[in-house]
Amino acid sequence: MKTWVIKIGGAVLNTADAAKALFDVLISQQQANFVIVHGGGALVDAWLMDAGFASAKHQGLRISPKEQMPYIVGALAGCANKQLMSQAIASGHKPVGMSLYEAGVVVKQKLKALGQVGQCCDSIDSILPSLIEQGRLPLVSSIGFDEEGLWYNVNADEAAAAIAKELDAELIFMTDVEAVLDANKQPLHQLNTQQIDALILQGVIQGGMEVKVKTSLLAAQHLRRGVYISSWLKPENLVALLQGEHVGTKITP
Repeated sequence: MKTWVIKIGGAVLNTADAAKALFDVLISQQQANFVIVHGGGALVDAWLMDAGFASAKHQGLRISPKEQMPYIVGALAGCANKQLMSQAIASGHKPVGMSLYEAGVVVKQKLKALGQVGQCCDSIDSILPSLIEQGRLPLVSSIGFDEEGLWYNVNADEAAAAIAKELDAELIFMTDVEAVLDANKQPLHQLNTQQIDALILQGVIQGGMEVKVKTSLLAAQHLRRGVYISSWLKPENLVALLQGEHVGTKITP
């Protein structure tokens, strides 16, 4: 049975019943296994603001000083993860929440200037295959650990790509837009390396979408197949993708 890794953004948690609608779709799809990887940027922003910290990003990545990490970890691995668990249970799933470490991914520091921002670098024994075999739904936060036990904030798109590679799974990035858009705000149904490079150079793809598209391209290269960017605002898109239909943007090597 095919496994799909689905990355959802934290914005899902800010939209009434969005996560529940997505989980309702998944419970109806008995022909596939699923792993959910999530971020939670808006929640992190709110927690940091309440604690008196300023949020800053560099090329779409959150700068994560050590003193902010307890709030970032609490928001992502704690509150966001358990909010999703609550919605998954309500839809009839048996979810298991975890960090990247339990999912079999070891990380390391990306750049000193970014603080505790991590990048996926190695694999260890993962509990994901056994959970999938048991019919559980893994919900993986984008908090990771290195070999010394130091914690890191990992871009959730990169985290999802690492897990998809580990499981040799199909990969879908579910965002708040239906597809990557061109300069005229029209959806692009397929993008390859040359097209992506050109659109980034023109400034059409930038910020968080640039990170997402670049990560999608790297994942497509590693998996040697297309990965998808689609919208969680339309959960029915997920059904269409599972059935082999072309919705959203397909990123190919």
